Amino acid sequence: MSTKLTPFSYAVLVLVGEGGAGAHDLVRMMREGQHVFWAAATSQWYAEPKRLAELGYLRAEKAPGRTHERTHYTLTDAGRAALREWLAQPSAFTRIQCEPIVRLLAAEYVDPEVLERSLAALRAPIAESHAALDKAEAVARELPHRQRVLTINHRLARRILDAHAEWLEEAEAALRDEPGPRG
Repeated sequence: MSTKLTPFSYAVLVLVGEGGAGAHDLVRMMREGQHVFWAAATSQWYAEPKRLAELGYLRAEKAPGRTHERTHYTLTDAGRAALREWLAQPSAFTRIQCEPIVRLLAAEYVDPEVLERSLAALRAPIAESHAALDKAEAVARELPHRQRVLTINHRLARRILDAHAEWLEEAEAALRDEPGPRG
């Protein structure tokens, strides 16, 4: 097991926060709008808190759940110290991994109508993400210690979603003017 903390490790530490959280809570948070900021497989949201507990950054306690016992994580002093150290470091610029951009770049290999239909599939997740943000904004009002920063993050998420929607409009318009694929 690696002892190195990654940016994902810090995301987990921050989301566990002072109130604590279970891995299932972290997954719920991601489904409720935070996935705009951090993409990770559900399995990672379960594995990373366990790893951080084994390293001493989180404390793991069993608590009753709806159907079975669940693990609830809280920050340790070592977790708080790791966060303080990480927060003092310069922020890295956001890395963007965007499959639709690569698809548009490959437009020469398929009929424009085919790619336009493929890209149009983005409309539903964009709408779903806007709806998830509506719910997340309601939850933010219940977290007074984080409401201000959550509100700022939610505004960024909306701008990101709007940028994707605008990009999609522009890409579709370009595809309507494109000739067919190369041989």
